[in-house]
Amino acid sequence: MPKVNLTHRSIQSLVHEGEWMVDYMDRALPGFGVRLHKNGRKTFFVRYRLEGRKRITLGVYPTMSLADARSKAKDVLGRVARGEDPQQAKQIDKEAITFGELAAEYLEKHAKLKKRSWKEDQRILGKDLLPAWRRKKAGKISRREVGELLDEVVARGAPIMANRVKALISKIYAFGMSRDLVDHNPCYAVPMPAKAKQRDRVLSEEEIRSVWQAMHVEELVMGATFKMRLLTAQRGIEVLTMRWEHIDGDWWTIPAEVAKNGRSQRVPLVSQTLALLDELREVTGDSEWVFASPRKPGARITAVQKAAARIARRAEVDFTPHDLRRTAATSMASLGVDRLVIQKILNHVDSGVTAIYDRHSYDAEKREALERWGEKVEAILTGNSKGNLVRIAGGMG
Repeated sequence: MPKVNLTHRSIQSLVHEGEWMVDYMDRALPGFGVRLHKNGRKTFFVRYRLEGRKRITLGVYPTMSLADARSKAKDVLGRVARGEDPQQAKQIDKEAITFGELAAEYLEKHAKLKKRSWKEDQRILGKDLLPAWRRKKAGKISRREVGELLDEVVARGAPIMANRVKALISKIYAFGMSRDLVDHNPCYAVPMPAKAKQRDRVLSEEEIRSVWQAMHVEELVMGATFKMRLLTAQRGIEVLTMRWEHIDGDWWTIPAEVAKNGRSQRVPLVSQTLALLDELREVTGDSEWVFASPRKPGARITAVQKAAARIARRAEVDFTPHDLRRTAATSMASLGVDRLVIQKILNHVDSGVTAIYDRHSYDAEKREALERWGEKVEAILTGNSKGNLVRIAGGMG
């Protein structure tokens, strides 16, 4: 058990080197330390002797600051000196847990283990919840306070985000109740701030033409992110994280760690997408990223919402980036592509019994479907409604 001077800088510099876990004890405060887990997570703890050796976890770094952890450790050691058992007290003292501590427990013991989208929970916590409630007692937060916080999110023009904030609060408290950390959920009987409406927008051929022309006005790499989404029907994050090493001839492999369902995906690259990639290679070929950021060397494009809004205004078409994937899928169905093949292109998981036995890759069927869709897009852009393949000088780039 190495001893170190625990400072913000020394904790940040701790790097896992293969052990299952390593405890670093503080030289300044005996019994206080940081545990470095195999996955890189760092937790503050206190060791003490009271009817045997005991250990109590204080919180997760950096959600809990070093100053707060040291203060809490001194409190724990003070209780031990008075003959109290802080570990036993922690089990029964629900009054003491703050919302920040409850949220940290939720992230570490539920979200990071069970949700691929845990980083979005972490982002919402950092933006909307922790600034308001970090030090509030979790058991004291009321329905009224929940409603007031949601009203603030709505007031800034984000009603759908307010729905997500409310859902996250409810999940955190449901987790807390399951662990006996809190006794109630303050979201009970609090209505959703906005009426959720599932979007089913599919662009018409005329709208596809207008949107494509508006994409073409955008800076090349940014505009190409939207074109690739329309041509391949893949998700936004899958397109934006495309690396040149993922492309092998006329195939693009989406790694399992990027795919929403955790399964790698092989996407056929047809003439239209290959032409787009050829044009991109001249601009971003020296980067690892296909859609490299034009402003941050070594980084990829991460935010597309402002560009999408510009395209929508320029085209005078109401659309969101995800509408491009839905439009591609719906249009392939209208071309007579089998629904199972479309499902494979979208990388949707088949939950039926047949999925256990169906190991066919559908590579040939996916390629044929995307070839037909690429031809249809070219036909739409040139006004050739019969769908014959027509080369568009400068138009597909």
